[in-house]
Amino acid sequence: MISDSDREAIEAQLGRKIRGAVEVAHRCECGKPDVVKTEPRLPDGTPFPTVFYMTCPKATAAIGTLEANYVMREMQERLGTDPELAAAYQKAHEHYLATREALGHVEEIDGISAGGMPDRVKCLHVLAGHALAAGPGVNPLGDEVVALIAGCQSRGTCVGE
Repeated sequence: MISDSDREAIEAQLGRKIRGAVEVAHRCECGKPDVVKTEPRLPDGTPFPTVFYMTCPKATAAIGTLEANYVMREMQERLGTDPELAAAYQKAHEHYLATREALGHVEEIDGISAGGMPDRVKCLHVLAGHALAAGPGVNPLGDEVVALIAGCQSRGTCVGE
């Protein structure tokens, strides 16, 4: 359940109404939500594979900068040459699927996680959201993203400053 104050903060962060969010999955340093857990089917019926959705504009901007600087390409290359990383990323994929399945089964996205898991690195926002919500050690590439953006949220609140 998302409180009215969290809903207001999230909608201010996003600049729109939230859709399908069921709870705050993580809070940033300022205390506002920065990741929400989202139903696998949005209220309009659209399948939505992104269980952990980043809402903090400071974090999403920092992650966008990483993507623009080819961090995904470097991670993808490592994924193809590091069997331990690939195995850990596979486990992250399985965790993501199990978490989503616990919210409800959606046939159209069955077996498909998000962020490119388990074979690709496609969206650092998804990986970071998963890592923040699940905690360290669950998604190795998400943990790396979180480390790379460390401190981006420490300069005031996510909105209003």
